[in-house]
This record gives sequence, structure tokens and C-alpha cells, in this order.
Amino acid sequence: MSTLRPTDLAREHGISTQAVRNYERHGCIPPAERTASGYRIYTELHAAALRAYLALVPAYGYAAAGQIMNAVHRDALDEALAIVDRGHAQLLRDRDTLDAVRTAVRDLTAKSPAAPAPAPDPGTRTVGELAHQLDVTPATLRNWESAGILTPARDPATGYRVFRADDIRDAELAHLLRRGGYPLDHIATVVQQIRSAGGTQALAASLDTWQRKLTAQGLAMLHSATRLSAYLGSENHTLPAGRS
Repeated sequence: MSTLRPTDLAREHGISTQAVRNYERHGCIPPAERTASGYRIYTELHAAALRAYLALVPAYGYAAAGQIMNAVHRDALDEALAIVDRGHAQLLRDRDTLDAVRTAVRDLTAKSPAAPAPAPDPGTRTVGELAHQLDVTPATLRNWESAGILTPARDPATGYRVFRADDIRDAELAHLLRRGGYPLDHIATVVQQIRSAGGTQALAASLDTWQRKLTAQGLAMLHSATRLSAYLGSENHTLPAGRS
């Protein structure tokens, strides 16, 4: 088998030779043999491992990519594949969340063309008033608060919950998604996305970017599967078990 230098592996990916050594130390590529003078000797097997690892990073993240390669090098293939499976499951959940946000934003911002735009309501709501507005019980709102969906302020004098405009928006969104059958933890994720974007209007503008990121990740998963399969198809069963 032909031998390669650290610079050969590094040059292919535009990384430093120190990065290659770091990846070897962390188990992302197999241990290299050494010359009598202590220089590392890499082979096409190491090159295939590095291609697989660097393809896994944009698909699953650095931590998961490292865990996958370490599992492979321990001959724990099922463990490696389970990490891959979890990554695909998470991507599917992210797609479901994106669809839920799109639906919620569309329903919350839709207005009848014939109807005038309503005047903004600067008022606040108590838990009872908001429950009445949504036709739910106060206990339901408190349950949503416990799940992290609602974060009402407290009146400093009475300690009662005070729901402001953003809280009311979040409650309306939660009510909408709950009617659609979404679980509370899923709704909490959606509401957090809207909070971080600064409202439904700002979030609507970011949905295309979010979609592109998910698409890019899905394509990265396909690419990484090809690289990992090629590495698994090489003679990696001869990898040394130990590491110096």
C-alpha cells in the first residue's frame, strides 16, 4: 500500500498538518505507523478515514462525527449507525418544526382582504382574562408556562401573572398548535424560534434561510454516507486496536 505524508492528507482538505495529527489523537482517523525516526506514515486508509470524518462534520456536527469514527475504530458499527440514525431523526424533527412554524405564522398573520386591519391592542391580560380569550382554563396556561411555552411577568405588588403582547402572541400560537395535536415540548421549540427571531414577521423572513440550512444538512448527510461507506468498504478491519 502506498504511503502518504501528513502534508498530503492536509493539502487535500486545506487544513494544517497539526489538524491531521489532532484528528488522529482524537480517534477520528486510525493510528499511524511510525518510521524508525518517529515520523508518521499514513496510507490511503487514513485518507479515506479523513474524508469520511470531514464529510460527517457538516452533516452531524463535530461531536457526533468524532463519536461515529471512534465507534467505527472500536468495531462498534451498530453504535456508529445509531448515532447516524439519531442525526436523521433530529433532522426530521427540525423539518416538522419548520412546517409547524410556517403554518402557525401563516395562520396568525392571515387577514381577510375585505376586513380592515385591527388596531393594536397595547393592553395586558391576567391569567383569567387570557384563558377566557382563548377559551381554555387558567390551569392550561399554567401548564404551558411550566413547559416553557409562556413566560409571563409578575405584578410586583400582587405577584399575579401579567401577560403582555408577546405573551399573548405566544399563547395564541400555542393554542393553535395544540389544536393541531402538537406535543408541549414541540410547541415550546416553535415558540422559542419565534421569540429569538423577534416576532412572527421577523421569523417569516428567516424561514427560507432555515429551510436552506436543513436542505444543506440533508445533502451533507447523503455525501457523508458515501464517504463513510467507502471507508467501511476499505480494509479497515486490519486497523490496530491500540493507540500510542
